[in-house]
Amino acid sequence: MISYTLKCDKGHTFDSWFQSADAFDKLHKKGLVTCSVCGAIGVEKAVMAPRVRTRPGDNTDPRPLSGPASAAEQAFAELRRKVEASSEDVGDRFAREARAIHEGDSPNRSIRGSAKPEEARALMEDGVPIAPLPWGRKSN
Repeated sequence: MISYTLKCDKGHTFDSWFQSADAFDKLHKKGLVTCSVCGAIGVEKAVMAPRVRTRPGDNTDPRPLSGPASAAEQAFAELRRKVEASSEDVGDRFAREARAIHEGDSPNRSIRGSAKPEEARALMEDGVPIAPLPWGRKSN
């Protein structure tokens, strides 16, 4: 296991664990490394100082890396949980399903998914209420 300090293109820094340096490189190349604060895909390794244990059992960082690093990150994670719990993931069918709901051809409900930029633009031009979510999609 290896821990990296990462920084997104919006300036947020956070720590994350990876199975190996190669594992990070593979995930990063596929666009699967996202900012834990804002969800941005533009994430790079940040300059960091290595942690060296001076004696067995010495853990100088009491904060678990699996938990939120700040109050803002915690609030963002809670927002994401609420949105995902209260909406249906329709995946690549988002544009079709949003239009069907708007036109009354599908039951009214909260949905989330992905749309190509031209699909999103057409929905907005037609008055379909949509909004981008500030995070990337989870991989299965």
